[in-house]
Amino acid sequence: MESTPEPEDGRELYALLHLSPDASGEEIRRAYRQYAQIYHPDKYQDPQMKDVATENFQRIRDAYEILSDENKRQIYDIYGMEGLNSGLELGPKLNKPEEIKEQLERLKRHKEEEKFLAHARPTGSIIANISVPQYLDGDGIMRGMGMSSEVQLPLSKQNTVVVGGNLVVNGTAGTGAATAVLRHQFSSVSSIEFMATAGLRSLIGIQTFRQISPHSTATSGLSLSLRDGSINLSNAWTRQLSENTVGNIQLSLGIDSSISVGWQKKDEKNSASGEVKLGTNYFGAHAHYTHHFSTKSHGRIAGRVGSTAIDFEIGGGRRISQFSTVRMIYNLGIQGVSWRFELHRAGQKLVVPTYVVKPYYHKREKQKELEKMGSLSAQLTEARHAAKKAQKLLEPVSNRKKNRQLEDDGLVIIKALYGNRKKIKESSELNELNDDVASQILDVTIPLNFLVSEAGQLKLHEGIKKSGIMGFYDPCPGDLKLLLVEYTFHGRKYKVENI
Repeated sequence: MESTPEPEDGRELYALLHLSPDASGEEIRRAYRQYAQIYHPDKYQDPQMKDVATENFQRIRDAYEILSDENKRQIYDIYGMEGLNSGLELGPKLNKPEEIKEQLERLKRHKEEEKFLAHARPTGSIIANISVPQYLDGDGIMRGMGMSSEVQLPLSKQNTVVVGGNLVVNGTAGTGAATAVLRHQFSSVSSIEFMATAGLRSLIGIQTFRQISPHSTATSGLSLSLRDGSINLSNAWTRQLSENTVGNIQLSLGIDSSISVGWQKKDEKNSASGEVKLGTNYFGAHAHYTHHFSTKSHGRIAGRVGSTAIDFEIGGGRRISQFSTVRMIYNLGIQGVSWRFELHRAGQKLVVPTYVVKPYYHKREKQKELEKMGSLSAQLTEARHAAKKAQKLLEPVSNRKKNRQLEDDGLVIIKALYGNRKKIKESSELNELNDDVASQILDVTIPLNFLVSEAGQLKLHEGIKKSGIMGFYDPCPGDLKLLLVEYTFHGRKYKVENI
């Protein structure tokens, strides 16, 4: 059992199910089933025990629903629960409007593309997320930052390689990915792409494009996740409805199946688009309208409503040079009120969203929490009682596992203490703890015996906050903590410390 630094802001949902941040879908399902058998309310007749079981069963079910959903898990890994509660959306949808536009204009730009393919085309963006309320509260002004870059490298008139990557950092959490695409143009009306992505969501895929009539196109794709082996199928159809209007339908089948219907209209003065999407874990609609007052300036309004987001934005932009445009937009939604500055120049983009008012829901929740808990002492008392109740439900299974290990001369946890490092070292030789010391230390012998595998192994995942493990809590917030474990293995006694 190696000593590894415990993160100041751990990933509570992983700790709750005792999982590594790299856990596969099958590992998540197995952990959920294990705890669900312990905490399912139907197993208990006593009203008090039933209430405890119901509360903890809801916690593990909520954790499972998030970690088993690929999109929600990605948002949680980067932004935590705040990102999920704010209605953030991640994924390939961000690129689809540009891809559809490129497909619809492919024939019109065919001659220009031949000339264009002789040169590489770099694109990229930088997003710096700033929060004024967070700064006024005494925290750092930066909430996070994201960067992405892509370069198209023509190999010939028929073949192009696209190499790109992205990096997102939010507080102490971050993620990144690298993507490579090989595109082969069979003719002016058909092409095929081979794609590979390495990172948090590693996958490989293939996509084909076909102009099926003078006014219609179709795209089909197949991707395979290298992490859990899941397969996703996608199909998209676009049709020219009029000289300036295009409609599209997209169907995706996989872990997160969905169907969306949208349209785009653009002429010399105006452009507008809208989409309605219905999925297994999401439904919503969004639309925007842009009016060009002149060749240099434009105004824009947009709105979005759905199961995880409601917001409205208004703003405008102006071209300041042949290759540069600036845009300023105000946004009002469940994330709060923000002002966004954008600079677009020759395929590069700088975005600086600045939050000026905290989300209303955040203020309400914080106020309710303070009113409910009253003080830090009350919070710790309640958390300690919750941990003890959780241990009580784990105890029968924990004892059976302990007896089995005793019979096999395997791993048996004799005593395990978690809490203030200094207090544990001072009291490690005492049989009884005084009240002051006991309030900063928790006996976790039961949950650790529960976590011992049939093979006689106990693994505490790196990067996971121990206080989030079922039956644990943080008895001394802000202090350096220690896990002291005394155990026997093959008849010999050992002691180990884990920070």
